[in-house]
Amino acid sequence: MECLEGKSIPLGGESSSSSRRDYEVFLSFRGSDTRLTITDSLYAAMIRARICVFKDDEELRVGEEIRGELLRAISNSKIYIPIFSKNYASSKWCLRELAYMVECKKRDDKVILPIFYGVDASNLKLRTGSYGKALRKHERQSGENIVKQWEEALQEIAGVKGWNLKDHGQDKLIALVLEEVLNKLRSTQGNWCDGLVGIHDRMEAVMELLGLGTSGVRFVVIHGMGGIGKTTLAKAIFKRISSQFQCSIFLSDIRANNTLSLQMKLLCDILHTQHPKVIDADEGRDMIKKGLGDKKVILVLDDIDKRDRLMKLAGNSSWFGPGSRIIITTRNTYFLAPQTDTLDDNIIPLGHRDFFFYEMKEMQFHHALQLFSMHSFEKDSPPRDYISISREIVRITGGLPLALEIVGSLLHSKGMKTWKDMVNKLKKVPNEDVQKKLLISYEELEYEQRQIFLDIACHCTGEERILTYYMWKACQFFPKTGLDVLIHLSLIKVIKDDRLWMHDQLRDLGREIVRQESFITPGKRSRLWSPTIALDVVQNNLGTDNIVALKITRLADRHNFTSGEFSRLPSLRFLELNGGNFVGDFKNLLSNLTWLSWHHCPSNLHAANLCLRKLAILKLLKSNLTEDWNGWGACMVNDNLKVIYLASCNYLKRTPDFSKCIKLKKLVLKNCTRLEEIDNSINQLGRLKYLEIDGKDHLPQRNIFPAICLLPDSIGGLKSLLMLKVENQDGVRKLPPSIGELLGLKHLSLSGCCNLRELSDSIGELRSLLHLKLEYTGVSALPDSIGRLESLLELDVSNTPIVELPPSIGNLRRLQLMILSSSKIRELPKSIGTLENLEELRANECDNLEGKIPNEIARLSQLKALNLSWTKVSRLPMTINRLFNLRQLNLSHCIGLRLLPNLPTSLTYLNIRSSSLQAVPDLSNLTNLDHLTISDRIYANMSITKPLSIIERGRILHSNLECLGRLHKLEQLEVDLSNSDMHPTNLSSLSQLRYCVITCTDPRSLTRFPSNLVILSLKDVKIPIEWSMFSNLDNLFFLQLSSCWLGEIELDNVLGQLKKLQQLLVSECDALVRISNVSSLKEHQELRVEHCPQLIEIEFERPSTRDCSSTERPVPDTLKPEKLGWLSVRGCASLQKIPNPRRTDVLRCPMLHGFDDFRRHL
Repeated sequence: MECLEGKSIPLGGESSSSSRRDYEVFLSFRGSDTRLTITDSLYAAMIRARICVFKDDEELRVGEEIRGELLRAISNSKIYIPIFSKNYASSKWCLRELAYMVECKKRDDKVILPIFYGVDASNLKLRTGSYGKALRKHERQSGENIVKQWEEALQEIAGVKGWNLKDHGQDKLIALVLEEVLNKLRSTQGNWCDGLVGIHDRMEAVMELLGLGTSGVRFVVIHGMGGIGKTTLAKAIFKRISSQFQCSIFLSDIRANNTLSLQMKLLCDILHTQHPKVIDADEGRDMIKKGLGDKKVILVLDDIDKRDRLMKLAGNSSWFGPGSRIIITTRNTYFLAPQTDTLDDNIIPLGHRDFFFYEMKEMQFHHALQLFSMHSFEKDSPPRDYISISREIVRITGGLPLALEIVGSLLHSKGMKTWKDMVNKLKKVPNEDVQKKLLISYEELEYEQRQIFLDIACHCTGEERILTYYMWKACQFFPKTGLDVLIHLSLIKVIKDDRLWMHDQLRDLGREIVRQESFITPGKRSRLWSPTIALDVVQNNLGTDNIVALKITRLADRHNFTSGEFSRLPSLRFLELNGGNFVGDFKNLLSNLTWLSWHHCPSNLHAANLCLRKLAILKLLKSNLTEDWNGWGACMVNDNLKVIYLASCNYLKRTPDFSKCIKLKKLVLKNCTRLEEIDNSINQLGRLKYLEIDGKDHLPQRNIFPAICLLPDSIGGLKSLLMLKVENQDGVRKLPPSIGELLGLKHLSLSGCCNLRELSDSIGELRSLLHLKLEYTGVSALPDSIGRLESLLELDVSNTPIVELPPSIGNLRRLQLMILSSSKIRELPKSIGTLENLEELRANECDNLEGKIPNEIARLSQLKALNLSWTKVSRLPMTINRLFNLRQLNLSHCIGLRLLPNLPTSLTYLNIRSSSLQAVPDLSNLTNLDHLTISDRIYANMSITKPLSIIERGRILHSNLECLGRLHKLEQLEVDLSNSDMHPTNLSSLSQLRYCVITCTDPRSLTRFPSNLVILSLKDVKIPIEWSMFSNLDNLFFLQLSSCWLGEIELDNVLGQLKKLQQLLVSECDALVRISNVSSLKEHQELRVEHCPQLIEIEFERPSTRDCSSTERPVPDTLKPEKLGWLSVRGCASLQKIPNPRRTDVLRCPMLHGFDDFRRHL
């Protein structure tokens, strides 16, 4: 268990070394006046709130100077609270402290929060009453100069807003002070994630779910696979927010402890006792519930895995006081999530009663590399010689933080040979310590669930979930429950296109489990996924009845698999082949096969008596099969067949007869370019749920063969059909009227059917339809019957010639997503205002959309994203600020947009780019923004080899961007105003800002940058840069100077001191003649120079006294490097002189002799 304890504060003299710490608050008071009243009460309240507070007692001070612990406490505290009482000024120590506090405030931006206890501010300012009397006495004893400093300090504090006891009463005053202190500390805290990599975005996502501004009780569940960083994230958040709660408790490693011991640890903090008396878990539950009921609590339950544990530790929200937050970390959400009925339902709910779920995903590659480097080299990036092998290790480990930390630590201070040995070992066997951690979840699985897990690890990663579902159902593995359990245990995920995904480390774990079934004899293992091993086992008759799955691809193109070879594999149920043939008598062989996937299947099988009676999945790909293929009967003779998947079978003109597989659920005909006819027996497939006929538009063969409509007129007879995808079929010119009889149809996609001109009115009968996709069709108008699709959630008519939407569109009350992108739509209909559930509207790149957006759009109360970019929209309705749920507004390249109305305060993303923009909108109230782009320039990219060209410039002359300093959630900022003089702007308060692109003719107007910046780009600089402005940017990775109007750029040693800076880019600086002092860059830093047409030389040292505007051409030469590691120059037509670093990359610099499109690595 971890808990932030109250701080032990020394009262006088030097503290012990164990007490040396940075304090957050310094209390200054006259002990005889307030120690037993407001001071002790305020101090106790701050301790309970986990604030590190120094409570001074001037009566114990000796001497005349502030020194030792007192000096350090004042210097390092963030907030000073002087409590002015009647006799405060009579203490020289109090006045010394006050004068030093004021000095620190002026020097270091400290905060002073005065409390007036029985006196008024006027007593301090006017030297009246006891304050005047005390100061006159001090003048006689200490001299006028000293007392003058004290008096000035008193007068300054008298002008600071504080609290007076007579206005509030003591209890309320303490509450107000405590609230203000917590607010101030929150705005200055920054050390809660020191040393942690890639955690910022994760923290902000969880913070949003925590919703600290709301008064209710919330449970936030952080879930993910073992070793992915759930506990690390929970600890960082706990440190960040625990001071805001009355009680803060962190129960760690719950899985490894019994319930009663956990309850006792919890009660220790609640009751402030070391040995609470608890008889059993039921009594402990009651005591916890009673002890927490009136408290605002932050409780972390780390690694919880069972519902019973949760009910005994934090049963429900009624146990806790208002504003409480409970954070749960777990691998297993199965005991938390509600049951689902179908495969189409979401497995993990976004919100369930008081529960909110956050899934821990894999680290981004650059963060994973940084974490690995920190453990292996104790710095943020590997040395140049180790970059390649470090990246390989990160890829092998799949970016799993646990694996990165363990492997990185093992390789610390080791040589390259050890590193290479580790790579080879990791490719074969996962690290043992990582494996033990991951094995915990696997061991919780039942037998059938383990079989599913091992199938996915060895063979099914990337496969469609529905296909594997039918296979496991045929094997009686109960896949509905099994998949749910694996997902909730974070062992697998279902990703885009409904495909199964497993982390590389979990995949390796599964394969290692199979490998351990028999280390020496592969034929005794259950699954063989290596084609080399599998082919060797089969060819040499080494198979056993243990083998259930084989993958033999790439190596078996010409191999004939004999009946004798497969006679040794009676348990085989999964077989994946590429080429080869079956030869011999296969009677009673492959009798348990449920999955057959065969690339380059032979056009003539040489097997006799082959009968796959248990086959559930048949996939034939890139094969020269015809409708007369002699294998159809062997594969389609049973009622168990659920899926037929035919792809790139280019000699197939007619589908096979389906009459003997009437229980078929899914039929896919993909890119069978000669296919002309679907057999009439398809009408007998009364249980068919999924039909896909896809021509693949990117293939050159698309227009070689006649355009034939493959959609049968009797399609309406497939009463069980849920999904119909007919895509990229030129032969589809209209839909059969019977399509309206598919009353259960939920998904209809006609994407890419470019000759489809209209939809029949019968489409309005599809009352169950959820998704309708018509993009890239020739449909020019929607029928009015579209309004009868009362269940529709998504409508996509992008890239169609549709000019207007019918008025009945407003009847689609359940619609959540409407995509009009790149259509010919001219205006949004007023009826759009009745789409009460619409969450996203995309109308970007609609060239004909112009004028004003209708006022009715303000009625879309659920709208979260609105994209009008690249349109001619010129006005937004004044009522747009009523869209209280709008998060994203994209107005990029709306060239007619001049002014903006007040925008919704809910916005998190705002992109405005218009050359007609007349003023920068007032953004001060948009405090939720995390992404902001403002620009009055329009760009056109002329070609790949040329830079962006400005085709239109704006008209804003003066931009007051002081409001940016109040947008504390900003993470990305781009300000690109062409003719504007920027007022002095301080961005240092934007502690979340990571990416900043800003047009700034005078960099001095940017008074301060936030230290957390990672990417910074400055444009249009006309004044020489003072590099010291970057000195605090310890996290800066990339710095760009673009379109600068400088004759020379002289680099500075400040850049070399930025340890994380990897790249400096100088681009499109038309006036630039010289870059000098590149020696200030370190070996790991890269200098890139692009498209600077007047640039003549890049000098290693500082420049001589030559005039940098001189056109005199220097003698071509190269300079010997000392530190510069990488120089890249491109498109600099006048460049003649460069240093000679280890790595050089030169392209299109014709005057640089000896470097014609040159690349060198030393």
